[in-house]
Amino acid sequence: MISKSNIFSLVTIFLLSITVSAQDSWEKWGPTKGLKGAGILVRAGYTLGGTTPLPLPKEVRSINGFAPKGGSTIGVDFYKMYGKRWGASLGLHFFYEGFHTSADVKNYKISLTMDGNTMSGYFTGTDVTNTDMWGMTMPMLATFRMSPRWNLSFGPYFSTYFKKSFSGEVYDNEEGVGYLRVDNPTGEKVNIDRSNPATYDFSDRMQQWNAGMEICFDWKACRHMNIFGKLDWGLSNIWEGDFDAISFRMYPIYATIGFAYRY
Repeated sequence: MISKSNIFSLVTIFLLSITVSAQDSWEKWGPTKGLKGAGILVRAGYTLGGTTPLPLPKEVRSINGFAPKGGSTIGVDFYKMYGKRWGASLGLHFFYEGFHTSADVKNYKISLTMDGNTMSGYFTGTDVTNTDMWGMTMPMLATFRMSPRWNLSFGPYFSTYFKKSFSGEVYDNEEGVGYLRVDNPTGEKVNIDRSNPATYDFSDRMQQWNAGMEICFDWKACRHMNIFGKLDWGLSNIWEGDFDAISFRMYPIYATIGFAYRY
């Protein structure tokens, strides 16, 4: 017959084994040796997204097409864990981001070049835009370990651009409507069709810096390899403060999925 003392001993051994196993699991999946320490994550990923007004302005009547060009990012994060759950990281990521979009607009304030002349006013018709940005992002994130294999990181980032472009063209829509009202919504009417579109290029009026918030999920696929997904949500207008060729603010919003190697 098993005595009460033997039962108590067996229960104690079982609970201790669970505790040790759980502790081993946390240490096994890092990201550091033990539950505290520092290390490096090298990341590479594929980026999709766009630069958009928020909310979508009433001048944009319909989106005809949106085609992210497919960007990329590569970089390194230096991290420090302060305990089982919490840590911090500082990153340096290089990126390319781009998108192509077509939209039907009405009374859309814009400056255009046509036949060598520059005109400002309110356009109605189809607007096609291309954006490309090459730069560097510095995320400064807090890290929370939700489980031995899942990490959540969140915090601000700051970006600077090495090269940037924002250009496009406008012409008549599928109904054949395409014109600019010069200076004001009732000004002189200039017809614009796709055989002779008007163009714009506001690349030199884009801000050099941008800031926003990043959220990143890491799943530890194996001892040194993570699969991650992150979202960078820009909170700074891409345009310089005195820029008024477009009447609304625009923000870069891009998501990335990729792999990270843990040192």
